[in-house]
Amino acid sequence: MLHTMSTTPEPVSGRSADEVNEEIRALWLRSGGTLSVEQREEYRRLVLEWAAAAPQRVSAA
Repeated sequence: MLHTMSTTPEPVSGRSADEVNEEIRALWLRSGGTLSVEQREEYRRLVLEWAAAAPQRVSAA
């Protein structure tokens, strides 16, 4: 059986982009600026969550 990794953001957790951003900042502070393998995975998950929660900007053509 073939399994593929999804590149779509995970379902929205109900948190705002600002709340997720604060968690990202806290992760970087806790890590001292260098992320472990586990922290990198958490960072990736948080960035995807932040992107899903962030307001979409529409540019004028």
